[in-house]
Amino acid sequence: MSITAEKKQELIKKFAIKDGDTGSPEVQVAILTERINNLTDHFKTNKKDNHSRRGLLTMVATRRKLLDYVKGKDEARYSALITELGIRR
Repeated sequence: MSITAEKKQELIKKFAIKDGDTGSPEVQVAILTERINNLTDHFKTNKKDNHSRRGLLTMVATRRKLLDYVKGKDEARYSALITELGIRR
C-alpha cells in the first residue's frame, strides 16, 4: 500500500522545482497521487477494508487542497501538473 523509497525518490527528482526540493506542492501531490493509486488497487481485492478507506479519503482531501493552492498561485503550473499525473478534474 505504501510506496518504496526508490519510487519516492524518483517522484521527487521528476517533480522537484529546484535541486533538493522535497516540499513543493508539486512533489507532495505526486507522492499523494502514487499512494492513492496504490490504495485504489488494494481496494479492488479488499473491499471491506474501511480503516484504509478512511485514510484514502484523507489523502484525497489533502491532495485537493494542495491542487487548489497551486491553482491559486499559478494556473499554468496547475494545468501542467494534472496533465502529467493524469488527474481528471
